[in-house]
Amino acid sequence: MPLIRSLLHLLWMILTVIPWAIAVMLAAPFLNSTQIYKMCAGWLRLTVNSGTLLLGIQNRVTGMENLPKSETGACVLLVKHQSTWETFSMVALMPHPLAYVFKKELLRVPFFGWAMARMDMIHIDRSKRTEAFAKVVEQGRRLMKQGVWVIMFPEGTRIARGQQGVYKSGGTRLAIETGVPVIPVAVTSAKCWPRKAFIKTPGIVDISIGKPISSVGRKPDELMREVQDWIEAEMRRLDPEAYAHENTSTRPKA
Repeated sequence: MPLIRSLLHLLWMILTVIPWAIAVMLAAPFLNSTQIYKMCAGWLRLTVNSGTLLLGIQNRVTGMENLPKSETGACVLLVKHQSTWETFSMVALMPHPLAYVFKKELLRVPFFGWAMARMDMIHIDRSKRTEAFAKVVEQGRRLMKQGVWVIMFPEGTRIARGQQGVYKSGGTRLAIETGVPVIPVAVTSAKCWPRKAFIKTPGIVDISIGKPISSVGRKPDELMREVQDWIEAEMRRLDPEAYAHENTSTRPKA
């Protein structure tokens, strides 16, 4: 059954992304950035809803009260990355427009990437690190002045369930440069949608939003360590089964 569900969801995404992307590309010259975002966010919400209907995956969100309350309040969301599910879900769940920081190669993905290119996001060339970060700060500052929240995956790529990647300080550097707080987010999506897996399984994905952490007077690496410590501790609380190997590996041998 999970195989059939996964196949149906994939077919649904393929059949809907093509007309959606064409509509976005045709409408983009006549719309402002907010209207384009809403148009794209609509498809992502439908994709999450179809994931609940067809795959049986449900989000359980805690900590929404930790998000900025004012219309112009800005922040940098630093999110645990385990699968494609959270890239869709964060847009569907957040009350403010988001701007992802992502590698420019994604813009070449047929239809999906072509539509993303019409959105006011931050796409970078990771081979040019200095220029890339300067672009992140420049565009991030402009977007956050408009009330857009910047979202980044500090581990840089999808990480297998129960594993921990290397947390890079780009997100905290951006927060310090712009003077906005960072908000850590733990996500257990790999329980249902494993990294690089075709077959998805029904279940609950916990999305836990931490309290904002001020970036004022902080150093990037130090601030990222605090973010990392919170996210990884929260991951172990939300999904202890995935980290059981850590306990067994530290037990003394008989």
